[in-house]
Amino acid sequence: MIDGQRVLALIPARGGSKRLPGKNVRPFRGRPLIAWSIEAALAAAAVDRLVVSTDDDAIVAAALAAGAEVPFRRPPALAGDGAGSVDVALHALDALGDPARILLLLQPTSPLRQAQDIDAALRRLADGAAPAVIGVTTPFKPLGYHVRLGAGDKVTPVEVEGGDEIRLINGALYAIRVDVLRQARDFAPPGTVAFEMPFERSIDIDTALDWQLAEALAP
Repeated sequence: MIDGQRVLALIPARGGSKRLPGKNVRPFRGRPLIAWSIEAALAAAAVDRLVVSTDDDAIVAAALAAGAEVPFRRPPALAGDGAGSVDVALHALDALGDPARILLLLQPTSPLRQAQDIDAALRRLADGAAPAVIGVTTPFKPLGYHVRLGAGDKVTPVEVEGGDEIRLINGALYAIRVDVLRQARDFAPPGTVAFEMPFERSIDIDTALDWQLAEALAP
């Protein structure tokens, strides 16, 4: 709870993964990948309840073993490639009937995000008037290194104003007021503010190379 506002943390983790099959329960530095996000959420002082939304038996077992709740199964309609995070979150809120005022979405593919990041992001949301807070990081390569390919692979520099102000959404955390989520159906509605995180805690695992990099950076 933060400033009297109940916080529900939700980890969405479906069983299907094409690039890295079974990645949510694959051992990452000796523990299932999803366990890292569960442990961070449980260690965060502001989180009141932690729930995992999944359709997969192996993920259920790993989540329960790590200390999370799995009070329902995600329906097949929300377990495919086309299922969006908003629909998954709204389903969880409706299924739980939890009186939380703030929803914190934590993707299991961001294992290096820490409890201190979670608490600081929630504090930023509680202290201001913003509808939501999202995790961001500085792009690995400045935009000046990007080019646009044309006919015959001819390159044209990508011109972007305010390049120093550009940030990358890292996917590590999304904190939003529940009433805003229900109305806007978006985790980054107008007025959303950023919570900056260092690159080494912003790895979002999608490929085998991401996995290797995250393991190399893991404490």
